[in-house]
Amino acid sequence: MQAFTSITDVAVPYLHANVDTDVIIPIQRLLGSRREGLGPYAFERLRYNADGSDNPDFLLNRPEYKGSALLLAAENFACGSSREGAVWALMGMGVRCVIAPSFGDIFFANCFQNGLLPVRLPIEAIRRIAEETEASPGNARTTVDLARRLVITPTGAEIPFAVDARKREAMLEGLDDISLTKRHTAAIAAWRERDRAARAWAWEGLRP
Repeated sequence: MQAFTSITDVAVPYLHANVDTDVIIPIQRLLGSRREGLGPYAFERLRYNADGSDNPDFLLNRPEYKGSALLLAAENFACGSSREGAVWALMGMGVRCVIAPSFGDIFFANCFQNGLLPVRLPIEAIRRIAEETEASPGNARTTVDLARRLVITPTGAEIPFAVDARKREAMLEGLDDISLTKRHTAAIAAWRERDRAARAWAWEGLRP
């Protein structure tokens, strides 16, 4: 998993509430597609015209926002069905951090397993970042610093955010749950040998 320490980019003010995972990535695109190839299908129904060309009215297609790593959203972002592909699709189009007041629970958990940072801030703070961004289109930069747990607005205001300590450590080091478990390989092996000696019957037929 790619580590996350901090990013600085133009914050895309996509302040829509209740954006569900089917809007982010249509279910049919998850059939037979590799995770690395989902980026072009993110927000597909909004992002493209019927002929496949970019829809100029879609915010993320505007030149000042296209390719940004930082997305601002409103309440309940990525609600709906539990598809990890929503995270993969966002990352495939370059997004590394989403700031919203609240998230779909499963999407929120999936973010930490893939290196996309979800940051919860009050909607008033998000609107402030959006306003500062729109005051200088294409030039205003927002920083999200996970190490310091701060969002720094284009005008330099610092907004702290909370994040679970274990998830923060894992993101900073680029470790998902499997990688974190592998850190304890020696302890797991030692427990296995102790348990095999104490309860040999439970290990009958299993590989050594």
